[in-house]
Amino acid sequence: MVGELRLILDARATLGEGPCWDSQQRILYWVDILQRKVHLYNPEAHTNRTIDVGQYVGAAVPRKQGGLVLAMQHGFYTLDTETRSLTFLNDPEADCPNNRFNDGKCDAAGRFWAGTMPMVGSEPTGTLYCLHPNGKVRPVIRNVTCSNGLSWSPDQQTMYFIDSPTKAVAAYDFDITSGAIYNPRVAVRIPDGEGVPDGMTIDTEGMIWVAQWGGYQVSRWNPYTGKRLDVVKVPAAHVTSCTFGGENLDELYITTARSGLDEATLSQQPLAGGIFCVPTDVKGYPACQYGK
Repeated sequence: MVGELRLILDARATLGEGPCWDSQQRILYWVDILQRKVHLYNPEAHTNRTIDVGQYVGAAVPRKQGGLVLAMQHGFYTLDTETRSLTFLNDPEADCPNNRFNDGKCDAAGRFWAGTMPMVGSEPTGTLYCLHPNGKVRPVIRNVTCSNGLSWSPDQQTMYFIDSPTKAVAAYDFDITSGAIYNPRVAVRIPDGEGVPDGMTIDTEGMIWVAQWGGYQVSRWNPYTGKRLDVVKVPAAHVTSCTFGGENLDELYITTARSGLDEATLSQQPLAGGIFCVPTDVKGYPACQYGK
């Protein structure tokens, strides 16, 4: 199912997250949330360009009009990757200074879904939002503790969402036309002792790949049966997210973090915070872009 895992970037990221493969530019976007940086990794040239955006940044997605859209500590912004200039769009939580945006992803209709979480504590003060192409922001799921992975089924009829402390991947019926979700249920539960689910992606067979924070792995699951199908072992405890990329979209890129690990633990995990890649015998989908 999978080949040999390799370290492609010894990034030593504090909180590496949000990998997103741009099939047109052949660039892997990823963020270091706590370092306030957006990264653009070019695997062909093996270069990693860094843009300091000045605040915590949870996710970066490509924009149809060019550049990126970011979900950050203080709301949604666009980023011109050439000039490095930011343009403010909307902050639905201007009255929640203790929250920040975390993971996010675009759906096939060009909407940007991203959720918030408390920066301190574990109260369910977060919300999953949907940023529509017209700039309107809509709250979708409230009382979220740690908003994380998102994916949509190949037929666009199911949305998957992770609130990490639940240790589960939730499934919702999804209306691609309106963006409405309904009929929540549990698709996958992460076993005790394997950390919590973080970011995720989906392959063309409709199977989901879930990064396990505290679990040293990415696992592949059948969301219709809840059965685990495969495991990619990673030499870092805090595995944060994954996405398919490469020329044929059959390489799984994996982000990790050093945050929360003391020096003694880090000495046992020298590659923590690195970006990894593993070839697979399945393919993913091109990342959806924000906008019409």
